[in-house]
Amino acid sequence: MAPGHPGPAGRDPVELLERATAGDRVSLARLLSMVERGGPASRHVAALVYRTPPPYTLGVTGAPGAGKSTLTDRLITAARGGWPTRHDTPAEPVDQVAVLAVDPTSPYTGGAILGDRVRMQRHATDEQVFIRSMATRGHLGGLALAVPDAVRLLGAVGMPVVVLETVGVGQMEVDVASAADTTVVVVTPGWGDSMQANKAGLLEVADLFVINKADRPGAKEARRDLEQMLDLATKRQPGDWRPPVVETVAATGEGVDELWATVGEHRAHLRSTGLLERRRAERLEQELRRVLTARVLERVHGLAAGAAFEDAVGRLVTGQADPYTVADRLLD
Repeated sequence: MAPGHPGPAGRDPVELLERATAGDRVSLARLLSMVERGGPASRHVAALVYRTPPPYTLGVTGAPGAGKSTLTDRLITAARGGWPTRHDTPAEPVDQVAVLAVDPTSPYTGGAILGDRVRMQRHATDEQVFIRSMATRGHLGGLALAVPDAVRLLGAVGMPVVVLETVGVGQMEVDVASAADTTVVVVTPGWGDSMQANKAGLLEVADLFVINKADRPGAKEARRDLEQMLDLATKRQPGDWRPPVVETVAATGEGVDELWATVGEHRAHLRSTGLLERRRAERLEQELRRVLTARVLERVHGLAAGAAFEDAVGRLVTGQADPYTVADRLLD
């Protein structure tokens, strides 16, 4: 269906995008559902929203139980106050904030199953805050494959800031770095030794660390371990960004303003050094690889359903050919 082509009532992506840009949240929700389902409708939406610049994306990631949802709730409030600037200038306004909370997938409905959004209910009546849960649909990295397109969609309808909170799934959690401008890694006192953190890859992807629940015993030890890891990391050149460590107590809001200010400092660093543009270009390259891989897999599944595939398997069984030669012939 070409852009602008009239579809079923309430189903035309162009019409829905116009309504969503005007503030219709129902239309925005329908567009996000199209993106999640994939297929021609999703591609139509992507063709529309990739014409607009992306929003600033803040990734919040970490192990289960670290308090990411509560921290995200507090960050919404901080973000609504605007981007922090120098003390002698007013804050840069943030008109709207969107949250994409990526949850595990229900084996029955395919939808998100966690109830973490309950922790953000105090923002439910704020018309300038949009919160959406998305299912991982079995993707091991903790990110739904549709997340990059959903982020672009939110930017296209006027959301300047998108907070991407990902499900804690251990070592594969590092996928968040490929979809965010600033990646916040949340740990807690007693989070484990530095070797485990290195295996998780968190040191390589974190733009800043948060020790949440810092009022509990072990917070000082957690900071010490993180600082030691950062000291032993790859040598940085003068002017390079060193991930700071911020302590918070999300349940009370303690330290959240400092965290948001630090996010603002990282944003300013990315802009002043040109890293923001380079990171986004690399992200687009990764997204193109993702799309190419998905399209090739679709083609492979189509080949596997044909008579030629069955014939090829028969030749393998009888020893008439090898898998590589057969694969080349099928693809040709």
